[in-house]
Amino acid sequence: MSCFHISLFSFSAVSISPRCHKPRIHCALGGTVAEPKIVNATEPLLLNAVRGREVERPPVWLMRQAGRYMKSYQIICEKYPSFRERSENVDLVVEISLQPWKVFKPDGVILFSDILTPLSGMSIPFDIVKGKGPVIFNPLCTAVDVDQVREFIPEVSVPYVGKALTILRKEVNNEAAVLGFVGAPFTLASYVVEGGSSKHFTKIKRLAFSQPKVLHALLQKFAISMAKYIQYQADSGAQAVQIFDSWATELSPVDFEEFSLPYLKQIVDSVKQTHPHLPLILYASGSGGLLERLTLTGVDVVSLDWTVDMAEGRRRLGPDVAVQGNVDPGVLFGSKEFITNRINDTVKKAGNGKHILNLGHGIIVGTPEENVAHFFEISKSIRY
Repeated sequence: MSCFHISLFSFSAVSISPRCHKPRIHCALGGTVAEPKIVNATEPLLLNAVRGREVERPPVWLMRQAGRYMKSYQIICEKYPSFRERSENVDLVVEISLQPWKVFKPDGVILFSDILTPLSGMSIPFDIVKGKGPVIFNPLCTAVDVDQVREFIPEVSVPYVGKALTILRKEVNNEAAVLGFVGAPFTLASYVVEGGSSKHFTKIKRLAFSQPKVLHALLQKFAISMAKYIQYQADSGAQAVQIFDSWATELSPVDFEEFSLPYLKQIVDSVKQTHPHLPLILYASGSGGLLERLTLTGVDVVSLDWTVDMAEGRRRLGPDVAVQGNVDPGVLFGSKEFITNRINDTVKKAGNGKHILNLGHGIIVGTPEENVAHFFEISKSIRY
């Protein structure tokens, strides 16, 4: 087992030490990573890393790696301008999901979809409008509205998701992990109550603080439905699933503990009963003030955004949970040397093992494709 010798003030390049004899790997700020286990050569690198097995380098994939920065995706958009058509047609979902795989060979191939995809199957009409984003046609605001929300039956409402995942699993052939994803209850509730994206989240907070029983009823429906959705994705071929709680960090810690944490934990507990070995990743942007609470959900991996120092995040999360991230997406607009240095800095601070290299958020529209290629090239050349 090899490990990094790290100085908190020197991160210009990745350096590798001779063999270590201590059973735990130290990273900056005094954090540790649990002792690695023997690698399983039949599983993708990403799964081995998450499970704490000894790996030669951190696996790498990028949020929104299939998307608008790629010329090949832009060509598809010209032919199929509707996002929902692109994300609800099996052939298009597979083609778009595989575009970055064919060019960059990431260690994770994530399904091209959207966290709002289940809404139609729950009697919540919506669309995703170019230049505007998600639009909920009939925002929910009363107990009657919530009563009309159906629980989600994925095999009936979104069979194209299952078919696409099954095809992706065959196409990728265990050379990378196939990733699914879902939205977390509070984030989904925020969209359907606000009517779309929001700046101040006044409607969802008004509901939370004036009619908490109504919001809890909605959150419970989403928790049950998203647990089913994760199980469906896993049964269809997903080898790990990421949960996006993008808006939970708009809550204060005490309100996070009431309106987000219990439902995330419920999802994790439900999934682990049926799929105990399925890695679950949790991402919540701007979560620096909630890191210790995120581990209480029981997820296997916490994905950090770029506002958290990786070494500090690793220390706060503890040695038993894997970490993902967390290069600033804006770094990909820098020079290749700058990108290389930031990758090395992140990997050093994460320490040896239980780390998935990623951005701290999705790739930004307009990111130079050649810089994304450089990110993958450098990341895959790293050795512990």
